[in-house]
Amino acid sequence: MAKKQTIDSRHYDVILSPHITEKSTMASEHNAVVFKVANSATKPQIKEAIEALYDRKVAAVNTINVKGKTKRWRGKPYKRSDQKKAIVTLAEGQDPIDITEGVS
Repeated sequence: MAKKQTIDSRHYDVILSPHITEKSTMASEHNAVVFKVANSATKPQIKEAIEALYDRKVAAVNTINVKGKTKRWRGKPYKRSDQKKAIVTLAEGQDPIDITEGVS
């Protein structure tokens, strides 16, 4: 018997938002979805959160740490926040995740 995932508030702390760009849209053609995740999130936590929130089987999770850029505003330098992105590849035969609709 399959273990039923329950939605927990910590799942919402791991997955922050979908990351919608041209490149992430092209990745969706290969059954992959890109999310912004918490900087402290691990791959098993991301996998568990996606499977619980979207009710899909995850085949792989790849993460990218994006360092914040140094910018200038009115002559004064500042640094943007660091971010972490997760590329989630769904298992073969799974329905794609429609990130434009609400979470189930």
